[in-house]
Amino acid sequence: MGSMDLKLAIEKGIPFAGRTEVEVLELEPGYVKMMMPLEPNINHVGTMYAGALFTLAELPGGAIFLSTFDASKFFPLIKGMEIKFLKPATTDIVVEVRLSPEQAKKIQDEANAHGKANYGWDCELKDDHRQVVAVSSNRYQLRRMTPKGA
Repeated sequence: MGSMDLKLAIEKGIPFAGRTEVEVLELEPGYVKMMMPLEPNINHVGTMYAGALFTLAELPGGAIFLSTFDASKFFPLIKGMEIKFLKPATTDIVVEVRLSPEQAKKIQDEANAHGKANYGWDCELKDDHRQVVAVSSNRYQLRRMTPKGA
């Protein structure tokens, strides 16, 4: 799947994500930059919904998986996520996540050897002024697919 197809799959293939109008700004193996627009995600006090911020922090897990690992051999699970809201989000919000080739290889090798591998990262969600409005700690597991009947 090409990067444009992956971007569309992430932005439109997940119905909830599509309703938030989240955008994939950059996507390559081991890297994603995404943006959650303030509109249509404004709450009753004029700031971004907490759920939209949570979604923006969580979606890079799928984007990194799709751009980095072989979806015919592996699948991801989110094992846990914590988010701290530091200040009101009053602009569009951006998140960037990187997974080095060495980290990806280690995760894949462990999943091949043991059937699964735990990994994770921390995210900073930033406003238009590059101020951090929320931080998250994300924990995932890459699982090796087992053949049917095995």
